[in-house]
Formats: sequence, C-alpha cells, structure tokens
Amino acid sequence: MPAAVTKPDLIARTTQDFAKLSDVLDRFPRALRLVADEDGVTPKDLVGHRAHWIQLFLGWYTDGQAGKPVDFPAPGYKWNQLKAYNADLRQAQAGLDWDAARALLDANHARLMSLLEGLDQAALYGGPMKGARNDWTTGRWAEAAGASHYRSAAKYLRGRTRAPRN
Repeated sequence: MPAAVTKPDLIARTTQDFAKLSDVLDRFPRALRLVADEDGVTPKDLVGHRAHWIQLFLGWYTDGQAGKPVDFPAPGYKWNQLKAYNADLRQAQAGLDWDAARALLDANHARLMSLLEGLDQAALYGGPMKGARNDWTTGRWAEAAGASHYRSAAKYLRGRTRAPRN
C-alpha cells in the first residue's frame, strides 16, 4: 500500500487501521495475551510497543518544531540497534498488564489524531519533518508510527490466534 500523501487520506487510513486493530484486540483471546512467541514477545508487549512508538514520533515532532536535537530512534540508540531497543522497551514495560497497554495505545492514538487534525496539508506533507535528517515528511513519519504499525500489529495478532500449520 503506497503511503498517504494528503491529510484526509492520512486521517482516514489512521482511523480505519486503528479501528481494525482495536477490533482484533477486543477479540484477542485472554489466554494468549501473555504468551510469548519464539522471540520472547507477547501480544501485550506488541500493544505496548505500538503505543510507545507513537509517543516517540510525537516527541520527535515536538523536539524538531522546537529546534531541539532529535534523537532517532531514541537517546543512546541507532537505527541498527532496534532489536536491543525493543528488548529494553519490553523490560521497561514489563509491569504493564493487557489493560494498561491497551489504555496507553488508546491514549497515544488520541494524541496522534489530535496532532494530525491540528496540522494542515503543508505542515504534514510540505517538506521534510524538522529534525528528522531525511526527506520523510511529518505525514509519512506519522503514518509509520500509526497506521503502518496498526496494520502490522493486527496481522501479527491474527496470526497468533491461528492454529500452527504442520
């Protein structure tokens, strides 16, 4: 699916993909919520991860707008260290239960939507996001942190509910 290039498309895509993910989360079996996969990741971890990456994006945007240095992806980490970063994130979020992870995702989605609704087309797609050090627009970063992550999470979670194939 090509990336959105207009504010209405970005808002529609983010809203639709969050609704689909929410439906999957609402129906996700309680017995599987804390069961780790072969990489040690639980469905609860995935929900917390998606919530956190929205928070990261919002921080990047805010810092860039303020003219502050933007730490991509996070302070002390480089993009080639995402596996370690995500493992550290799982450890930091170990105390979250399913309901807390869902609440964090819902709250951060609302914050993301508030930002998207408050920005105009030029702010979203008129040029690179300030502080990003690449050509991605604010809208593209928002889609990566929101709709794209929602789609991949829903696909992963649906797969976790299917019986293993032999």
